[in-house]
Order: sequence, then structure tokens, then C-alpha cells
Amino acid sequence: MYGVYLIHRPGPESPSIYRDSDISWVVKIALTVAGSDSIGGAGIQADIKAMAYVGVHAATVLTAVTAQNTRRVGGIFPMPAEAVRAQIDAVLSDCDVGAVKTGMLYSPEIAGEVADAFEDHDMPLIVDPVMVATVGDALSENGLAEALKRRLMPACELVTPNRMEAEALAGMEIRSDKDARLACEIIGKHGSSVLLKGGHMDTRNVTDYLYLSSEIIVMKNPRLDSAGHGSGCALSALIAAHMAKGADIVNAVMESRRIIQGAIALQYAVGGGEMIVNTMSRECADGGVRDGVAGDVEAAAGRMIEILPHRLAPKGGAHIAFAKPGAAGVADVASATVAVRGGALKMIGPVGFGAAEGLSKALLDLGRSYPGTRCAMEIAMSDDTLDLMEEVGMSVSGAKKKRGGSRKRGDAPDAVFEDRGKESRVRILGKDPRDVISKLETIIDC
Repeated sequence: MYGVYLIHRPGPESPSIYRDSDISWVVKIALTVAGSDSIGGAGIQADIKAMAYVGVHAATVLTAVTAQNTRRVGGIFPMPAEAVRAQIDAVLSDCDVGAVKTGMLYSPEIAGEVADAFEDHDMPLIVDPVMVATVGDALSENGLAEALKRRLMPACELVTPNRMEAEALAGMEIRSDKDARLACEIIGKHGSSVLLKGGHMDTRNVTDYLYLSSEIIVMKNPRLDSAGHGSGCALSALIAAHMAKGADIVNAVMESRRIIQGAIALQYAVGGGEMIVNTMSRECADGGVRDGVAGDVEAAAGRMIEILPHRLAPKGGAHIAFAKPGAAGVADVASATVAVRGGALKMIGPVGFGAAEGLSKALLDLGRSYPGTRCAMEIAMSDDTLDLMEEVGMSVSGAKKKRGGSRKRGDAPDAVFEDRGKESRVRILGKDPRDVISKLETIIDC
């Protein structure tokens, strides 16, 4: 599932919980094993920003410290291999890590220690085989490529080389589309999927190759003036973050590639050399806001599956809709449907914009009357639903008699009742999915 899940009154054993009053949000965790970039544009710093962009907490394991800026790498100070292992063990013993990415490992010894550490853990591993910095300086010792092929790549889900790294891993030059495809096949023989990034290839568009199950998906994007410092690190971190949230390789790669295109376009300067890719902007690839809205809806749908009594799920499904800020129409409203199928609640299809048209239109109308109301959940009525809402002090508009607590003129009601006879509905309203889920939990727990 995307995003975070609302958990009601968790126990102290839950390590990855953000507490806000009596409502807590479990955050997905991804682990990055990489080097530190002192200028803050690549390496572990880029990974933290990229993972945070998609709402994932970044746990970190430091493999090396670089004295680096936007012009050059002035020095590399690797961690002892046992110190890298100790960091990994510390994280894995305490956190439920959803996915791992490796970046700069520097030495064969560190690569081997990392491979040993994850040998008995079942989680997606993404290997970014960092060997050369954007500014052109080496970031690895001799023998790293062989150590990656022999120890780490057979255990990973995906390896993400650029052209030069792919040449080192495949043992061949890459100068054409045919070469790129062959290199993917050679690298993929070690057991992993391959994303060969085309930024360093001499082509009009940037052509990336995703080798998966002996087939290749070709992706083309406009070539921008500069790839920017940290683009490769950020891309692999985004992929790991999406996989930590449950995405498969194809969807994780596609979505991450879309985001990084925007991050490159919005790069900024912090020094006199290479510019920094911008994963801090919510406008990356014109999708940041939509990503956040869709992720919140999917997280709420996941919680509905956990807590919604079957009697409150209409035959056509219980819907939840969340509008973008300033939404102009149903195309700006994300929605999801949860329905009983085979005796269990399931999410029917993915989150979509412009779906659940009836609820989306009603939400937009309500938003015009009550600014700040951006989310609505439509559920079925049971015999006691209105009574329960009244008992907990919720205000309900549209009921035959005044229900629930009082509200000031102009304030939004907590819910709207729609009388359809046997198919009557109630729409729980709120500022966002967290607010709506909280109200649903209050009713259920009453």
C-alpha cells in the first residue's frame, strides 16, 4: 500500500509510529547503505531527501565519508567493514524495513559485508553500483565491480547502472541500442533485474532500458541540459521507497523516473560546479501534489479494509475521495473503492483521479460551501449509525431531525445523510483522509 496507515492506540512494541494526540501513523521505512556527500547533493543526503519526498522514512548506514563539493571529490574516508555491518544490524534489529538500496560501497570488503548482512532477510534490495562521481572522480577501489557481481547482485531485485557502470559490470563497451540491450542481458544473468540509465549515452532523448524477466522495457524522456549532481542516487532511492510502500519493480521504476525528470528540471545551485537535483520541490514532474493526494487516499483505503464493518460497505462499495488543493473539477479528485468480495473487504482497482464521479462532485460542491472540506467517505447506513454519531457529538446534515453536536453557522458538518430508502448513505466529511478515518474510528469504537 502507498503512504501511511492509521493505527488506533498502538502498543509500545510498534517502533515506526508517529504519535499525534491519540492517533498514530505508521510510516514505511527504507534503508540506504551509502556514502556521505559533504555538499549534500548526492549520496546518503540525496537518498534521505528522495525517500522523504514520497513519504518514506530513511534509515541510514554510512559506508564512507567524502570531502566533496560541486566541483570535485577531495578525499574519501571509508568506514571499516565491521562498522558498516554493525550499523545494518542495529537498524534491522529494531525496524521493519520495507526495502533497501545500496549506493557507494567503495570497497570489495564492504560489498561482501553488506551481502552477508542481508543474506537471511527477505526484503527488496536495489543496488546502485556507484563507481564514479558526477564530477568525474572515482568513488570505488579496484575489484568492486567483481565483488558486486559475485556477492551482491545475485541477491538483489534490481541493479541501476549508468553507461559507464554497466560497461564495467558487463565487460563491454556500450555505444548503441543493440549494445545496451546486450549489456542488460549480461548483467541480468547474475539474477537481478536491470535498469540501464541512458543519461550518459549519446542520444537525442534519454533512453533507459528496464530488463525484467528476459524482456526489455524501453523508456524515453526529453534530454535536459544537465543530469545534475545526485540524480542517480535519488532515482535508486525513489525506487526503493516506492518498493517499501508495496510497488512492484515496473511501477516503482516508472513512477521514480517520472519524479526524477522533474527533479532534474528543477535543479538548483549551491556552489560553482554541478547543480543539485531538486527532490525537495513538490512540483517534481508536475506530480508531487497528486502523488501525495493519491497516497493519502490509498493509505485510508487500507485502513478502511482493516476496520470497516461489512454492514457499512454498500454493494457497490464504500468510497473515499480527496480533492487536490484548489481542485477545479473531478479530474482533481482522487478516489478509491473498498467492497466486500469473497467474504472479505478488498480495494477494487487502484486509486484514480476522476473516478467515483458522484462522490467527487458532491465533495467539490461541499468544498465550495465549506472551505477546507476536501475529503469525504461514503458508507452505508446501519440501524444505529445516526444514533452513534449523535452519541459522540458529531453533527449530521440532512437527517430528519437534528443530529449530533451543535456547530457554528458556516462550519462544515461532520457528515451528510442522504436518504435513499434501503440504500441510504452517509458521507463522513473532513479536511483530509486522516480526519475522516479518525471520525470513522470514533463511530466504530463507540
